[in-house]
Amino acid sequence: MIKFFRKIHLWLSVPFGIIITLVCFSGAMLIFEPEITRSVKSDVYYVAAVKESPIPMGELMETVKATLPDSVSITGVTVFNDKSRAYQVTLSKPRRASLFIDQYSGEITGRYERLGFFSTMFKLHRWLLDSANPHGDGVKIGKTLVGISTLVFVIALISGVVIWWPRARKNLGRSLSISFSNGWKGFWKGLHVAGGMYALILVLAMALTGLTWSFNWYRSAFYAVCGVEHTPRNFGQPSVSENNQDKGNRGRNRHNSEKHHDGEKRHHGQDRHDGRRRHSEFGRWQQVYDNLIAQNPDAPQITIGSEKASVTISTTGNGRAADRYEFNRRSGEITPLTKYADTNEADKLRGWIYSIHTGSIGGIFTRILWLLGALFGASLPLTGYYIWIKHLMKKKEPHPEHRH
Repeated sequence: MIKFFRKIHLWLSVPFGIIITLVCFSGAMLIFEPEITRSVKSDVYYVAAVKESPIPMGELMETVKATLPDSVSITGVTVFNDKSRAYQVTLSKPRRASLFIDQYSGEITGRYERLGFFSTMFKLHRWLLDSANPHGDGVKIGKTLVGISTLVFVIALISGVVIWWPRARKNLGRSLSISFSNGWKGFWKGLHVAGGMYALILVLAMALTGLTWSFNWYRSAFYAVCGVEHTPRNFGQPSVSENNQDKGNRGRNRHNSEKHHDGEKRHHGQDRHDGRRRHSEFGRWQQVYDNLIAQNPDAPQITIGSEKASVTISTTGNGRAADRYEFNRRSGEITPLTKYADTNEADKLRGWIYSIHTGSIGGIFTRILWLLGALFGASLPLTGYYIWIKHLMKKKEPHPEHRH
């Protein structure tokens, strides 16, 4: 049985080892991307000086809007708990576009742009730099190879444990040691065997969660094992019954708001005052933010959008966990839309998968562990190649009794 697992371990690892190393290494490089990017481009992500109070959000959004072409609109703004962080304004296009504005001076500090190194690492990690459109139709060779290699990695890790355990039972301390006592050969072998055991849980967690982005069949099975039915992402939308009730509330609110608005127009005789629209699309954003931050003073970030808002609960655990709200754009009245506790299980699990895969589940501590684990994972195929080549060379050496 051990011989069978040795063959499985070797002949699956040899053809896919290089890809596994590239995927693990590129993943490790992405773990601290946000911090490194903010440090390198601090003039974009941070304000010049923190002042007592920021410029009202509506004015800031109008400033941004004035710089945009007619085909691009503002979809939301994110305010961070760190007062030195500039507001991040999301745009309708291109995909995931956003820019930053100094909330104290009103100066646009720059657009969101992924650093070239991290862009390359991401494409390598997800698609092996495949030039095909990763979001388009058809077979994506790079993505498929990453998925197959990750699946092979899981099998290699499990088979490695099966091979390691019989010897480990006899001398566990030696099986978990890495030393130069037997020279470089002993060191590389120790790094492969003991290092693999130390990083086992971490790299398995990364691989098993990462596969949910590679194969639909795996994703459905993974969710099923977790007792959750996989559904398309709905960003925490309520159930059908909640939707029906919510539509009724929105209808009543809209009717009351329109009555109030019409009365206001009749009172003033016009919809403009001092050359500006009285009811800017961003007119109530500041009010909504003020109300939400008063209720959630420790929230890592709050995002205000078109008639909707979200409050991120925490940066640890499920980092994407958020309470979601709806508000009347004319009155600013806020209505809870979906509390995180009431979010459907598929969306919750999706957030947990991302947090576990990236190591953000426990904050900075787990991210450091994940970095080390991913680097160990990248080293396993390389040290495995070394051991395999040394073994082949040894087999080719003539036996001493056959030498002259």
